[in-house]
Amino acid sequence: MSESPNLAAAPSAPNTDSFWKNEDWLAVIAGLPILAALAAGWAPSIWWMMGTLALLMALFFGPRVLLGAAIVLALAWGAQQIAGWKPMKDYGIEYVVFALGLGLLWSHLLPMPGWLRDAARAEFLIKVGIVIHGATIALPEIMKAGVPGMIQAALVIPVVWYACYFIARKLKVDDEFAVMLSTAVSICGVSAAIAACGAIQGDKKKLSYVTSLVLVCAMPMIILLPWAVNSLGLSAEVGGAWLGGTLDTTASVTAATKSVAEKLGEKAIDIGTIVKSAQNVLIGVAAFVLSVWWSMRGGAAAGKRVSPAVIWERFPKFVIGFILASVLFSYWVPAEALKAAKDPIKNFREIWFAAAFVCIGLETRLGELFKLGGGRPALAFLGGQVFNIGWTLVLALWLFGK
Repeated sequence: MSESPNLAAAPSAPNTDSFWKNEDWLAVIAGLPILAALAAGWAPSIWWMMGTLALLMALFFGPRVLLGAAIVLALAWGAQQIAGWKPMKDYGIEYVVFALGLGLLWSHLLPMPGWLRDAARAEFLIKVGIVIHGATIALPEIMKAGVPGMIQAALVIPVVWYACYFIARKLKVDDEFAVMLSTAVSICGVSAAIAACGAIQGDKKKLSYVTSLVLVCAMPMIILLPWAVNSLGLSAEVGGAWLGGTLDTTASVTAATKSVAEKLGEKAIDIGTIVKSAQNVLIGVAAFVLSVWWSMRGGAAAGKRVSPAVIWERFPKFVIGFILASVLFSYWVPAEALKAAKDPIKNFREIWFAAAFVCIGLETRLGELFKLGGGRPALAFLGGQVFNIGWTLVLALWLFGK
């Protein structure tokens, strides 16, 4: 891969397509009404949730995707059933791992007709899932109980991002790849990588590579990091902060801190969740900064001034839905309604994410994936993750140690 910065292309003219053709806006259009209905007391069954997903996909992308959507949802449901099996729950293996695996099995063993390929809308599904996930970010609780967590997030994200980016460039990984890898390591895995890819209008194959790396690395970390917490004799606060700052998803943080809590107490779960939520809050900030930086970088390379319209065109609009959902559910939805909507929101989010990872599997060919970068992006990701583990432990000891 070239070391030249040509991937940060000169900014193009703003995209004037209708928002109805823009997947980012479609994610907001799909996600916010679902959340409004849940806040109003709608308590759907799993079949209602899956039917809603299939109908929205047919509405946005045409009736041709219905059969493919049904297969995607069947695989997503199967992944959730496998993950719910007690041995899998005990090991903390998440449904997204099985969803990706089932999609990969189909793509390598079974035909991929056009109608199924048309339904494999991984990015759209993840974007809607992120919008829905915004409703679980309780801003008052984070600000009240998580000041050290916010400080940790503010110190982890830029330092780890730069460290991973530096390692990637030393390994001759191109800038586009390096940005997605660094954002995934430093913030919250797949969701952050999607936001970064949208901000720089990146290559979808590289995004699939990054999401696969995140999932592959998450499995041993869920097992090894809790063991390290106990072996090092860390307190519940420090252990929870360390796990919350290094593991890439809220679900993996929950699984890991639960295993730690058996010895150290429930405080580990609370601290881990707060720290991870504090990082999640900064997805929007990171997306905006990347949009500005990438646009200005491309403009400077071409000798052009970057206009606000170009920055807005690059900004991933689904992040707006994520922020709106967080603000609305933090300050506008009554406490009783919020409590009643908690489980349905979680279930809806998991259905969208499970379907998304099935689609990533369907769209991925392992042979092609492993050829990308000759293994250098994987080494950069691992190097960034090792730095992340060490740096976050130092911060956790400083901010949460007694």
